[in-house]
Amino acid sequence: MRSPSSFNHHLGRRKILGSIALVMFMSSVVVGILGLVVLLAQILFQGLEWLSPELIFNFPSRHPEQAGLKAAIFGTVWLMGLTAAFTVPVGVGAAIYLEEYASENWLTRLIEVNIANLAGVPSIVYGLLGLALFVQWLSMGRSVLAGALTMSLLVLPIVILASREAIKAVPETYRQAAFALGATKWEVVRSVVLPSASPGVLTGIILAMSRAIGETAPVIAISALVYLTFIPQNPLDRFTVLPIQIFNWIARPQEDFRGLAAGGIIVLLIILLSMNALAVFLRNRYQKQSVE
Repeated sequence: MRSPSSFNHHLGRRKILGSIALVMFMSSVVVGILGLVVLLAQILFQGLEWLSPELIFNFPSRHPEQAGLKAAIFGTVWLMGLTAAFTVPVGVGAAIYLEEYASENWLTRLIEVNIANLAGVPSIVYGLLGLALFVQWLSMGRSVLAGALTMSLLVLPIVILASREAIKAVPETYRQAAFALGATKWEVVRSVVLPSASPGVLTGIILAMSRAIGETAPVIAISALVYLTFIPQNPLDRFTVLPIQIFNWIARPQEDFRGLAAGGIIVLLIILLSMNALAVFLRNRYQKQSVE
């Protein structure tokens, strides 16, 4: 054990090293923020002039002045709606089981390790899995349903991990108080644990849906369509999404299509921010209710 004198002897050097580390970390943050600001400024500069009703309500076209995002927008809405419908119940249910019901054994530990590992698997791997499992083996075809199930596999670990942390953060005294009043296990989970954990659960859902709406690789493997002149009417229809349409426009040699792609990015950001704003509103509302 070092004596207090030797500890104080190196105090000045440790302060200098701490200041250097602080400057390095702050510089990293500033560089990242500046890069994001420059990128957003470039997108706004190129895309604002292309924002028009035609961009929203027209179908894709080989002529830039007639091209639009109608099929991609509706395909994105279909995909996100089905993905949320599949992911949220399964993810939250799995988190409840692992935290509230599962016993500590080798099987539970194996499940936890695999969930943590699946969260880091590249998205293209999920796309190839969905292509083999849902499109070919289950004969769903290149449909919205196959894409939603594939995207659910991609974001499910995020929802499970975030929900587990939120449930784990609920104080044990809340559970014990409910049990003391005669509540059953399920009543405690439904009426005490879930309302208290709902802000954290919604945060995980926000992160999962934010990742899903911007993913391109899995959807390319499932759909690979960029020229649709119809809107999906049911889950078994073919589809395309905004990231694929934007990617296709950027790959074209005409300069006007790059402006269209920038406009498409702005539309995608507006949809993403609207989804997040709604989720944040609901999270804050549930958080206030749980405090009251």
